This record gives sequence, structure tokens and C-alpha cells, in this order.
Amino acid sequence: MIMVACGWRHTICVASSGGLYTYGWSKYGQLGHGDNEDHLVPHKLEAMSGMTISQVSGGWRHSMALTTSGILFGWGWNKFGQVGVGDNADRCSPVKVKFPEDQKVIQISCGWRHTIAVTAKQNVYSWGRGTNGQLGHGETVDRNSPKIIEALSVEGSSGQNIASSNTDPLSGKHFASLSERYAVVPDENVSGQTSDLVRGDRLDMSVPESDVKRIRV
Repeated sequence: MIMVACGWRHTICVASSGGLYTYGWSKYGQLGHGDNEDHLVPHKLEAMSGMTISQVSGGWRHSMALTTSGILFGWGWNKFGQVGVGDNADRCSPVKVKFPEDQKVIQISCGWRHTIAVTAKQNVYSWGRGTNGQLGHGETVDRNSPKIIEALSVEGSSGQNIASSNTDPLSGKHFASLSERYAVVPDENVSGQTSDLVRGDRLDMSVPESDVKRIRV
């Protein structure tokens, strides 16, 4: 085995020969064997026999596999369109994901309920759950087929003109920087610090009551 990717309750492996193996939970078809049967040991995905796999990625309940020729396949849970095949029906076997102008894919990554892909033309696409803006389209809409992320793509209207991450593009609301939002916990080993500072008592005064996260520097 030369490659491995983990989903929530399933695993994907790729052999040096290019063969793809999956195992684990398959209630939504995320193993890709044409059924919903779980497998407790690696089971070869026959539907992709003869294809050489260059990359795999596992989502919460869906899977993606990229061939060396740049063709992307997806399967598994598809309630939010995260498989990227134009509908919201679950898939228990690999299905080809189509891109505009049949662009070749060079990199993929599955999120919890969404997927991201980069093409050879240096365009970035996303699809799936978008309720929190995780698709990067400046909206909170689900997508069941690849949609270009304008700000990150060469062919996007923004032409890689990435806006400041401190501003919400929808509301225009400004977000506080990390230094403004979180208290900094000093290094306990630094000499000359008082016990109060080491415990972070004074610094905690700047932290909102609803947020007590810390960042160690």
C-alpha cells in the first residue's frame, strides 16, 4: 500500500499497482462496492479495476478517488450533493464527477459534508454543504455539482484577488484578529514573570466570557 485516507468510519487504501481497496462502515455506500455491506478487512473496489489511482480522500460518509489521467470519481452519502454528480441521491458505486470543459483534476480533499478540487487549469471548485459558507462562493447555498471558487481560480472573475479574511463578504462585518480575540498564555519557563501572569489571570480579563480558548506562543 502506498496511499491511505480515512473517512469517519471507513478507510480507503491504494496499492502500488494502482488498485483501490476500502473497508469499514458502508451504510451509505461509502465503500463503493455496489451495496451497503460493511467490510471488516480491505476489499478491492472492482468498479475501478484497470484504473490507476493517484489520490484518495474520505469525507464523513462519502469518498473520492482521482485517477492519474485526472478523472475524479465520487460515491457514498450525497444528501447535500457532496459526491458532486448533479443530484442528491446516495451512490454505492463510483460515479464520474464532471467539470466544465472536461478539466483534469490534480488535487482533491473531502470535508465533513463538502468536497474541494483543484484542476490542471489552476481553478478551484467546491460542492456539497454550504450552509456555513464553507464552499467559498460568497453565499450559504448547497451545491450538488462543482462550482468554481472565483477568488481562488485563474479563470474566476476575481482572478485570485483574495479579500481580507477579517471581513465577511456577505455582511461586511469585521472580525477581530487573533490577538484581539484570544488571550496569550505566557511560557511558564520564562524567568521574571509573576505567578499571576503565569496563570494568565490578568490576561484573561481581555477574553469574552463566552470564549475561553487559549493560544500558546
